[in-house]
Amino acid sequence: MVIVKSWQKIFALLMVVFLCLGCSKVPSSSYNPWAVISVPTEAKLLDIAFTGNPQHGFLVGSNTTLLETNDGGDTWKPLELALDDDRYRFDAVSFAGKEGWIAGEPSLLLHTTDEGHSWSRIPLSSKLPGNPISVHALGENTAEMATDVGAIYKTTDGGRNWKAQVEAAVGVVRNLERATDGKYVAVSAKGSFYSTWEPGQNAWVPHNRNSSRRVENMGFSEDGQLWLLARGGQVQFSDPNEPEAWQESQSPEFSTSWGLLDLAYRTPEEIWIGGGSGNLLLSTDGGLTWSKDRDVEGVAANFYKIVFFSPEQGFIIGDRGVLLKYQPDVAKSDKTAASA
Repeated sequence: MVIVKSWQKIFALLMVVFLCLGCSKVPSSSYNPWAVISVPTEAKLLDIAFTGNPQHGFLVGSNTTLLETNDGGDTWKPLELALDDDRYRFDAVSFAGKEGWIAGEPSLLLHTTDEGHSWSRIPLSSKLPGNPISVHALGENTAEMATDVGAIYKTTDGGRNWKAQVEAAVGVVRNLERATDGKYVAVSAKGSFYSTWEPGQNAWVPHNRNSSRRVENMGFSEDGQLWLLARGGQVQFSDPNEPEAWQESQSPEFSTSWGLLDLAYRTPEEIWIGGGSGNLLLSTDGGLTWSKDRDVEGVAANFYKIVFFSPEQGFIIGDRGVLLKYQPDVAKSDKTAASA
């Protein structure tokens, strides 16, 4: 009996040690520049965009959710559109000056030329491969649209005609991102591989994932460098000198039970990563080291989309109508206090 009790104590001690290894060792961030914004909806928000006026913007989401702000995102009001159904899912919104576009499911594309005061529906072919989930306003009467199977089309006449940019679709995708120079990266539905495409190529180029972990999300930095988020809380960046090579993967929070969902650059050195259960990570050295913004851990939402329109204007979209707004004045004051 004595021997059994001794082994029980040893086993319990080992379990405590093991559990402690999973505890968060990410240091706390020295400042919290994010404010929770009240949004008049509980629908799932999916995208955000601003017109040529940084005070005037739009939020879109499920159940034909369209919200408008005229004060830079501090307050939002709902707008109703005269559509044949109120169950459309607005996946993406984009503006170039006064001209804007909304892409949605099933097979929906809306267009405005007067800064969103009125919207017209653009007819789409019944033979369109997949549903539009991505749209980018590129200039007057010019936009690029992509579907959930990787078909890419471009218009230069306000949506009357569309020209296919790639000969074949890539297959059902988990997510799809476009770089400022027109390149795309798409993650397969199961996260088992990813594909890339750039203007001038006839087809998507498939790539095997770098490890046994499934890919959660991918995107581009401003200089075209790829980033990758994998299951289990891993982040990885492509080699800036060898686009086909990848740097060593990182796990900002070892053995985490929550996933990493999206990544965005505020500046070339400052990176934010959103995750499940109100987790938000920050790197101020280009991804070499990480800290956690613990002031937002109590927000009951998964942070699945981060957008910066400039170093001074950014937003984080979470589920159940959660929206965070970047506050540059708070960030500056907190950094000054931390360095004092």
